[in-house]
Amino acid sequence: MALVAVLIWANFLLLMTAIHVECIGVNWGTQATANLHPSMVVQMLKDNNINKIKLFDSDHWTVKYFGETGIEVMLGIPNDQLSKFTHYDNVKDWVKHNVSSQLHDGVEIRYVAVGNEPFLKNYNGSFAQTIFPALKNVQKALNEAGFGDKIKATIPQNADVYDSSSAGPSQGNFRADIRDLMIQIVNFLKDNNAPFLVNIYPFLSLYQNPDFPVEFAFFDGGAKPVQDNNIQYTNMFDANLDTLVWSLRKAGAPNIPIIVGEIGWPTDGNIHGNIKMAQQFYNGFFKKMASKKGTPLYPGHIETYLFSLTDENQKSIAPGNFERHWGLFRYDGQPKFAMDFSGQGSNKMPVGAKNVQYLASKWCVYNAGAKNMDLIPAKIQYACERSDCTSLIYGGSCNGLSMQGNISYAFNMYFQMNNQDVEACDFQGLGKIVQQNPSTSECLFQVAIQSTGSRLRDGIGGMSFLVALLISLALY
Repeated sequence: MALVAVLIWANFLLLMTAIHVECIGVNWGTQATANLHPSMVVQMLKDNNINKIKLFDSDHWTVKYFGETGIEVMLGIPNDQLSKFTHYDNVKDWVKHNVSSQLHDGVEIRYVAVGNEPFLKNYNGSFAQTIFPALKNVQKALNEAGFGDKIKATIPQNADVYDSSSAGPSQGNFRADIRDLMIQIVNFLKDNNAPFLVNIYPFLSLYQNPDFPVEFAFFDGGAKPVQDNNIQYTNMFDANLDTLVWSLRKAGAPNIPIIVGEIGWPTDGNIHGNIKMAQQFYNGFFKKMASKKGTPLYPGHIETYLFSLTDENQKSIAPGNFERHWGLFRYDGQPKFAMDFSGQGSNKMPVGAKNVQYLASKWCVYNAGAKNMDLIPAKIQYACERSDCTSLIYGGSCNGLSMQGNISYAFNMYFQMNNQDVEACDFQGLGKIVQQNPSTSECLFQVAIQSTGSRLRDGIGGMSFLVALLISLALY
């Protein structure tokens, strides 16, 4: 009987772990020079008991691999396509080719994300005229195709669509410049039983505000509480989400379900973007999600999507150098640190991508015997503007390299991101190809993975400050 009891208890624990992980999904972005094959991503999700994925487009080749896997999929419609979605015939065709056909092949589509943070202030209202018509057309087309009860259209919103107040969440409301439009949108979502999708980033609050209390970004209870009427808030996540709750109440949609579409912590590219702080954040967040207590004004289960599955070396760094380091896994699908998605505190390394195909084990490094030292600044600038040197900045994982190490890192990233083309390690004699790994215990010199049909993306620009810094380091 003792053995039977042990087996029953073990099965119960496994069941509880699966239930906890059901709450959590993950975003998979593909703004990288080479991406993992979708079949590898499917296996990674299964191996880590994650059964929800949010995509940023609806690429048919990618989506088909999620068929018959039991993984729920959120399709994405990029902002640059919104104008096409204001024409209903285009939307009907899109639903036919990207929803109907995929459902037929066993893909479990749950949501369609229309646009992505379309009201960001730096967009200057570029999508204000197209986002709501696109949303309405997508839901209408889903309804007419017979999928409206199962698949809901929504809009991934940045948390800046509502104004926070130091006085507490109860003073929050949708931004004045978009308030009327947001009221229309949220009431449309309410009428269609669709969720409000919001991206919440405690890290960005810390990054953007030097006076932001560090402890308030985490869930350890060490922060000075914020008192709002009879409610105390001890972390930014609860306060931010409840500010949204108040905003929805004031918009006339108090009971609309809320999904956290993106949340995470970067591991490089900033003094606060590192593995130690990322692990602290995720430990607290997973424990909170496992408790299913929610927030003071939104109690219970909260569906969330972690950002992000893997690093993306072609994301724009205009918001910050950390943008290319949000991944729970490295560029090659290998885990960065131990964690427990179930929130039970039994941290272990997640299961990484299997059968990853790398290019040859060779690296491009600085040729110490070169004579034309005066070319170094221009060559570093060339390499970094066309690759990814964000790990070299102050606070980055490779910040401790020597002068020659900085040059070698820049050269190697360019070399790897150009598929180890021999000419990509020339630099007029300043570079040479070696077979000895120059990585250190802190700094990884990457070897590129083989491309699996990924598309090259824009986003390399915006490196001038970083390049200038690296040149100064190289000349020091």
